[in-house]
Amino acid sequence: MPLFGKKDSGKKSKKDTKDPDKQISIEDKYHLKELLGTGAFSEVRLAESKDNSGQHFAVKIIDKKALKGKEDSLENEIKVLRRFSANQNDGDGQSGGQRLTHPNIVQLLETYEDKSKVYLVMELVTGGELFDRIVEKGSYTEKDASGLIRQVLEAVDYMHEQGVVHRDLKPENLLYYSPDEDSKIMISDFGLSKMEDSGIMATACGTPGYVAPEVLAQKPYGKAVDVWSIGVISYILLCGYPPFYDENDANLFAQILKGEFEFDSPYWDEISDSAKDFIQNLMCVNVEKRYTCKQALAHPWISGNAASNKNIHGTVSEQLKKNFAKSRWKQAYHAATVIRQMQRMALSSSSGGSSGRSPVGNRCGSTSPSCVNGGPPK
Repeated sequence: MPLFGKKDSGKKSKKDTKDPDKQISIEDKYHLKELLGTGAFSEVRLAESKDNSGQHFAVKIIDKKALKGKEDSLENEIKVLRRFSANQNDGDGQSGGQRLTHPNIVQLLETYEDKSKVYLVMELVTGGELFDRIVEKGSYTEKDASGLIRQVLEAVDYMHEQGVVHRDLKPENLLYYSPDEDSKIMISDFGLSKMEDSGIMATACGTPGYVAPEVLAQKPYGKAVDVWSIGVISYILLCGYPPFYDENDANLFAQILKGEFEFDSPYWDEISDSAKDFIQNLMCVNVEKRYTCKQALAHPWISGNAASNKNIHGTVSEQLKKNFAKSRWKQAYHAATVIRQMQRMALSSSSGGSSGRSPVGNRCGSTSPSCVNGGPPK
C-alpha cells in the first residue's frame, strides 16, 4: 500500500485526468539542486520552483527501500506536518484553509511520491542552527535566551493544543528562519512526533540527553516530555553545557531518572534566581508538578522583566564550543539504537549510587544528589 494511502499514481493510465495532481512528478514543478543535509533514511536538497524562478524550498527525499518496515513512522510525520500546514489536504475532504499555521513551526507545503522515493517539499529556513548563531554573536544575555525559549514555548504550546507531542526537542531541531539579526526561531524535524489521539505513548524514543525521566522509566507519558526537553535546552542556553552528562549511558540515564543536576559555580554565579526557578519547574521529575507550556509562558523570566541584561556571551560561547562541537552535537541518533539502549539500561540504571554532593534545590519532588560528573563536562 502506498505511503499516503492512495492508489499508486504510476499505475494509472495517462488518459485518466480525474486527479491530474497525482500524476505530476516533483521534477515537473521543481529544479532539485545541491544537498543540504543527510539523515538515516533521507536527504534534504535545495529546490527552486519552475513556476516562480528564485523561489526556493527544502525537499526531504526519503528512500522507500531504506524505510521498509518503518512506513508508519513516515506516515505519522506527514500527518503531523499536515496538521500545521495551511495548503495541505489530508485526502479526507478537509481543505487547507481550515488549518491554522504557527510562525515558529516549519511548514510542509507539498508531497510527491514515485516508485522508489517520497518527497516532502518544506519551507526553507536559512538562518542556521541555534548554537552557531549564539557563538557568532558579539553579545548574548539572559534576555536573549528568554526570548528564544518564549518562541519555542509558544510553538510547542500550540502543538499541544492541537494534540501533538514532538518527543525530540533539542537544539539541533531549532533553526533560525533567516540570517537577519532579529530572525525568529523555527521548530523542525517531526520524525518522532505523535498525535495524542493515536494511542498511549510509552515508546522509549528521543535523544538521550534531552529525554524526560518518565520516558526512560518506560511509563506512559504525554505532553510533559516536551516541557522537560525545553528545560534542558534552557539550561544549556544559560551556561553552554548540558545538565546531564556522563560518558557512560547507564550513569547518564541514572542522573536523568533522578533529576540530578545543579547550578555549578562559577558558571551560574551571574545567572538570575528567576532563571534557575524557571528551569527547576520545567526539569521537574514529578510530572504532576512540572509546568505546562502555558505555566512556563507566564513565568516572570519569560513574561516579565526578571531576565538579566548582563552579557554572558564569553562564558556561554566558550562552553558551547567546548561541549557541543559539531562533530558531537550534529551526530545523528538512529531512533532504533536509542530505543534499544534505553530499554536495556533505563530500569537497571535507577539503582545508581550517589555522588555525595549536595542536593539540587528542586522543590518539584527531586531530592536526589546532584550531577555525578562533578560539574560541566570537560
